[in-house]
Amino acid sequence: MKSIPSNRETIIWLSSMDFTSNSIKTIMENLNELNDIWNLSDLEIINKLPINSNLQNKILGNRKIEDLKLYIENVGNLGVKIITILDENYPKKLQNIPNRPKILYTKGKDLGMDFSIGIVGSRKCTDYGKWSCSKFSRELAEVGVTIISGMATGIDSISHRQALESNAYTVAVLGCGVDIVYPKKHLGLYNDIIENGTLVSEYPLGTPPKPHNFPMRNRIISGLSDGVVIVEAKEKSGSLITANYALEQGKDVFAIPGNINSIFSSGTNKLIKDGAIPLLNIRDIIEEYDEIKNRFTCKLLESNEGKFTNTEIKLLDMLDEPTHSDDIVYKMEIDIATINTILVELELKGVIKEVGNNIFIRN
Repeated sequence: MKSIPSNRETIIWLSSMDFTSNSIKTIMENLNELNDIWNLSDLEIINKLPINSNLQNKILGNRKIEDLKLYIENVGNLGVKIITILDENYPKKLQNIPNRPKILYTKGKDLGMDFSIGIVGSRKCTDYGKWSCSKFSRELAEVGVTIISGMATGIDSISHRQALESNAYTVAVLGCGVDIVYPKKHLGLYNDIIENGTLVSEYPLGTPPKPHNFPMRNRIISGLSDGVVIVEAKEKSGSLITANYALEQGKDVFAIPGNINSIFSSGTNKLIKDGAIPLLNIRDIIEEYDEIKNRFTCKLLESNEGKFTNTEIKLLDMLDEPTHSDDIVYKMEIDIATINTILVELELKGVIKEVGNNIFIRN
């Protein structure tokens, strides 16, 4: 008797037949072990699994272990890796989101788990949108932040390209199989991401870019991100779906304000009105996350190498937390006039800021 596939292999098998994450979840909840499905009678499949008849028929007509093995072999031959919810390398950031994907297909580098920001926006973006997307994507990439987006035309592709040009890691979450280039004009970007980043999809190989796939993939973009930036969005934009998923998942949402007369800013301006964080400067993101605050400060120090005195560096080391100028005077044993002069100079260099009456902190 042939050994039946494992639970992990059974998830891959169901995925290969276009079962959604919710459908796989329903099956898992109604069986002691997922791979029990291979030994159920036809009548038990119909009576035990509360899924529609079309899905039941797919199971009944395709319980062929040889076909599953061939599918897994073909996936590997294309350089595609599979991550299921049963694997140790399943992304922790996706573990607790609603309707988490049960399977991920990846192509390129191993899927990184570093601090990441999702950047999404309009496909038909304005020059202002292109400029602001390039600016923030580049500045985030330069401090080692992973850029997550969807490889669509417009804002998505700009954010990926800026990350790659800054030698940073980027992840593209697709609304089709990872073996499909969409849009076709992004073949060069597709190949560059495979070389220096990762393509991700919950859809099996060969899945075309169906319209309903893209709203669903947006929950993965926000899920993999620590925060999400909306660059430009109309009032009924798909980018707002990503923003809503981010809020549902407890992630920060940043929105770049725009011209009140522009339809491309109506969605982002409304997000700000509803409580999103206005993004005016890279520090608006950095100040929300301790993980990247120190990276940003180090970058400033590197870019100003030779411009800091030993006294300034010693003072900077004290400002990990808000500190009153009197405490600085006491700890450094330098008179208040000299300390005030140094603080002003460091503010002008952009490495510290005053957060209260004579209370300072490092940017």
